[in-house]
Amino acid sequence: MSDTPGATPLFHAYRVATTLALPFAFRKVAGRLREFNVSEHRLRERLGHATQDRPDGQLVWFHAASVGESLAALTLMAKLSSRLPQVQFLLTSGTATSAEMAAKRMPNNCRHQYAPLDASGPVRRFLKHWRPDAGIFVESELWPLTLTAARKSGARLALVNARMSPRSIRRWQKRAPTARYVLDQFSLYLAQNARMADDLRAIGASPERLRPGGNLKAAAAPLPVDQHLLDETRAALNARPVWIASSTHAGEEEQVLAAHLELLKTNPDLCLILAPRHPDRGDDVEALIHAADLGSARRSKAQALQADTQVYLADTLGEVGTWYALSPIVFLGGSLGPIGGHNPFEVAQSGAAVITGPGYHNFTETFPALESAGGAVEIHESHGLAQAVQHWLDDPAALDQARKSAADFAAEKAAQLEGVADELIRGLELKA
Repeated sequence: MSDTPGATPLFHAYRVATTLALPFAFRKVAGRLREFNVSEHRLRERLGHATQDRPDGQLVWFHAASVGESLAALTLMAKLSSRLPQVQFLLTSGTATSAEMAAKRMPNNCRHQYAPLDASGPVRRFLKHWRPDAGIFVESELWPLTLTAARKSGARLALVNARMSPRSIRRWQKRAPTARYVLDQFSLYLAQNARMADDLRAIGASPERLRPGGNLKAAAAPLPVDQHLLDETRAALNARPVWIASSTHAGEEEQVLAAHLELLKTNPDLCLILAPRHPDRGDDVEALIHAADLGSARRSKAQALQADTQVYLADTLGEVGTWYALSPIVFLGGSLGPIGGHNPFEVAQSGAAVITGPGYHNFTETFPALESAGGAVEIHESHGLAQAVQHWLDDPAALDQARKSAADFAAEKAAQLEGVADELIRGLELKA
């Protein structure tokens, strides 16, 4: 890249600061991983010490922050692997849950490592061992030292499914020269939507390298379903009607419970499965359920769903695919506040219709189109949520049509993945 801008004073200051802060940063991330019983051996991956050998041949490195991004990476990896059968893959992420998911779902030609902290020593050790030929960063993982060192090592880099919050965009705009320097490390940007493409240009992304990419989460494999748990829960419900509120955040459960109380007036046997986005909030959510004077059972405490259970608190990890398979009506949280919404494709692929709040700015390319297709409805508060659920409970034909529309929409968007693979093979000069 002959017109690459030079490193800025802020970038050099960041390099020094991360070196000084490394012991404290490692202590913090190691503590989090230890909570999930990650071995001391693997903790050292965060300092750049590899725990597996580098495979021979061309190595394509994917980096994803957590579970959702890792799932998108694995889906794209599978598509590239079908086109480039000799290529080997490396997946890095930062959380124990993403590592656990990757261990279950990644192909034989892929290895997982915890990502090195963005400091000179860890990044240098990581790159010296793995020597990736190309790097694909999913969504918003802009680690300055990692990107610049990887590009300097000769790897060509792409940013895919690119999305950043409005707050992050404003922060980068205040540091425009540094933003331009960091973004210039990429050979290709695949933006999730038109607004994101405009935002990337505004903070210094080269227009010549910017392409539309759609949302890769549309093409992710369906969430796993525990058939035994599904059958067991269906039997416990004994044909009772059920709806789901999934990926809820603080401030949303109160509105969900208010909607459920309203629905119980005309549907006294209705059951709500409430799956908060962060299961460690289970105690807080349980307190809200008790305050609403609703009968409940809690999954993490192995409490059985009974005939009089009005709310089943599903405060566990890795089981949301089973809950989606259980109910044809799903309210998707993170949308009644400033969170930005969550992935509707997982719901649509499961055969359910979607209800969302208005705060889905991370999926502006998805929700309006899904609503227009008839697979989703938008509500603004608890009464609107109760009305939406009640409409579908009262009109099974309308619900069936919404479910079909959601599934058809997800399938259509998933077909775009072939074009994304084409762009990456060309832009990163990958060889079969």
